[in-house]
Amino acid sequence: MENKTSTNSTIRSQGLFQSIKALTSTLVSIAHNRLELLSTDLEEAKEQLIRMLVLALVSLFSIFIAAVLITITIVIAFWDTHRMLALFSATGFFIIVAIATCITIIREAKKAPKMFLASLIELIKDRTHFDQH
Repeated sequence: MENKTSTNSTIRSQGLFQSIKALTSTLVSIAHNRLELLSTDLEEAKEQLIRMLVLALVSLFSIFIAAVLITITIVIAFWDTHRMLALFSATGFFIIVAIATCITIIREAKKAPKMFLASLIELIKDRTHFDQH
């Protein structure tokens, strides 16, 4: 009789050990998947940032050269009559454009999508799934 009880106890402890092992394996697998998703999100964000910076630098360089050339052209055109007015007008125009651009950049930065949104959504799904069970 004692042998039978000890065998049942051993089977139960092995079953418990297997359950804990399976749970641990599942949790590790979930964590691994989420870390892979986070890594992918980071890589995408990095690539987008680099692309945006390169485009912004090219754009800024082109705008700067265009602004200098336009200003020189306007000043030369009004050299004999109103060269100071031409310089002040061009300066005022570029200041207004700079302010408008800064405001637009700030607005765009505020409405940019939240980083790691896909990872956060998956973690929320995991949490609700575990809370239900």
